[in-house]
Amino acid sequence: MVLAAGGTGGHMFPAQALAEEMVSIGWRVKLSTDKRGARYAKNFPSEVELSVIKSATFAGGSFLGKLLVPLVIFYGVLQSLLWFKNNKPSCVVGFGGYPSIPAVLAAFIWRIPTILHEQNGVLGKVNKIFSKRVDFVAYGIASEKLNSKNSIYIGNPVRNSVLNFSASPYIPPGDYPINVLVIGGSQGARIMSDIVPIALSKLSEKNIKNIRVAHQARPEDINRVIKLYSENNIKAEVASFFDDAPRRISEAQLVISRSGASSIADIATIGRPSILVPLKSAIRDEQSVNALSMTSVNSAISFAEDDFTVDKLAKCITKFLSSPKKAEAMAAAALNRSSKNSVKMLSDLILNLVQKKKEVSTPSAKPLKKRT
Repeated sequence: MVLAAGGTGGHMFPAQALAEEMVSIGWRVKLSTDKRGARYAKNFPSEVELSVIKSATFAGGSFLGKLLVPLVIFYGVLQSLLWFKNNKPSCVVGFGGYPSIPAVLAAFIWRIPTILHEQNGVLGKVNKIFSKRVDFVAYGIASEKLNSKNSIYIGNPVRNSVLNFSASPYIPPGDYPINVLVIGGSQGARIMSDIVPIALSKLSEKNIKNIRVAHQARPEDINRVIKLYSENNIKAEVASFFDDAPRRISEAQLVISRSGASSIADIATIGRPSILVPLKSAIRDEQSVNALSMTSVNSAISFAEDDFTVDKLAKCITKFLSSPKKAEAMAAAALNRSSKNSVKMLSDLILNLVQKKKEVSTPSAKPLKKRT
C-alpha cells in the first residue's frame, strides 16, 4: 500500500494511524510525501518505507517558482510511475496536500484502487480535484457535502500514541493546580501567542496561582511569550512543538486550540473540554465546520477569530474555571463525539475494495460437476 500525504500534521497524523494499523496486520506500507512531510516520518512504524517525491504548490513563492510548479509535479509523477511499475501496490490512499498529487495520479494511470481521506468536512483543493475519479472518499468530519455515491463518513483515524490516552479520567477545575494546554498549529499559533498570555493575566489572583500553562508558539514568538507569562507570575512551559502532546491533552483541564481536524480528533478521543478558534484565512472555512462538530454536542466553546479578544477570552476562562460540573459534562460530550473505530473502518474499506478488485480482475473457476 502507498500512503500519499502532504507535509503538515493534519495530513500526516491520520496517515500515520493507518500505517500503524496496516503494518500490524502484515501489510507492506510505503509513505509518499515531500521534504516537509518527511519530518513526520520518524514517528511512523519503522517498517514503513519513505519515498520523498518531488512536488510543489502554487501558494506563495515567486512568479518563476509558480511557473515551475507543473514541471516539478510532473517529475514527481514520473518517480511514482516507475516505483508503481516495479512494485505494483494493491492500493493507494491519498490524505490531501500537493505532495499527494504524484502518487494519486500514478494510481489513476496504472488503474490501482484508490481511496482519498479528507480530514475536514469540506474537501481540500487536491482531494476535490480527484474526488470524482477515485473509488471512495472517506470523510473525517460529517457534513452536508456527503452526498455523492462514493462518499462515506468514517471519522479521523488517530495514532496509537493518542489511543493510549483514550478516555483518560478527567479531573474538573478546582482549587488546585489547573493545566491549560495552548496549541495553534503551524499556521495559526500567532494569535494564540498574542491573546492567551494576556487573557490569563487578567484572571483572579487565586486562578493565576493555580494555573499551569503549556503553550505551543512559533519559534520567533517563544521569547516574547515566555516574557509575558513571567511578568504576570504565570507558570508556563513554552515550545514550538510538543512531542508528547497526547499526554499533555490527557493532563489538561482545558485545551485552547485552533480547530484543525487532527487536533479535534485528538481532543475528542482523549475527552477534554476545549476553546476553539477556527482559522479565519482557511479558504473553504473548513475549520468552522470542524468546530461546529464539537460545539453542536456541547463539548467545546468556539470563538470566531475577530471575536477572540483578551477580555472575552478572560471572561470565558473565568466562567469555565468556576463551573466544574459543566467542565465534566463537556469532557464527556467530547469523548462521546469521538470516532474511536475510524482507523478500523478505513482499513476495512481498503481491504474490501482490494478484494473486490481482485475478484473482478480474476475470472472465477468453473464449479466442478457433481459426481453421480
